[in-house]
Amino acid sequence: MHESNVVNLGTTAEALRQEFIAWQCRLRKTAMREAGGRPSEGMRPRVFDAVGQLIADAITVLLARVDSAEVARLLEFQYKRTQDPLDRYEKAVTAFSADFYQRPENFNGVMAASFNSESAALRRLLEPASGELSGQCVLAFEERTRAYRVPSDVERLETDDPLYRATYWHNALFNPDLPPDLTIVTFVPDWVHASRQ
Repeated sequence: MHESNVVNLGTTAEALRQEFIAWQCRLRKTAMREAGGRPSEGMRPRVFDAVGQLIADAITVLLARVDSAEVARLLEFQYKRTQDPLDRYEKAVTAFSADFYQRPENFNGVMAASFNSESAALRRLLEPASGELSGQCVLAFEERTRAYRVPSDVERLETDDPLYRATYWHNALFNPDLPPDLTIVTFVPDWVHASRQ
């Protein structure tokens, strides 16, 4: 379901989606090349619920690629080829610095984030609003002079979902101490109602 949101968008919504993805790819290339992979402010949106109450000051989100299953296999292979966490980290930064974010068209606009299963923010994100089937939120991205507000449906991913696996192995390359009770959610943007500030 999370990959179908790019179909039938209006021209304005599609242009905004493409602009946002290109911006995020630039931020991520810079983070890999100049900051050792540490996420910048624009990769860590503030999160508000559907009525504007703050859920989290910042969460780190990953961009979903259209080939999440292939990415998951590649990242798992990279993780398992060495037991040295520093070697994993350095190789991940090198790989992501090269061409991973070079082509924005490889990304569909969907995002994912991981949480400890006991997280209060996670509970609030997954809580459906009245009459809704899934949780909803607004992701507020900002860095330097650019800002976006992206309303999104929030869904818990199953462990066999390709985006879950890609997110899990991405995070494992950067964090050798991932909690065993990790929950990964997807944010499916409503590009029609998203805006650039």
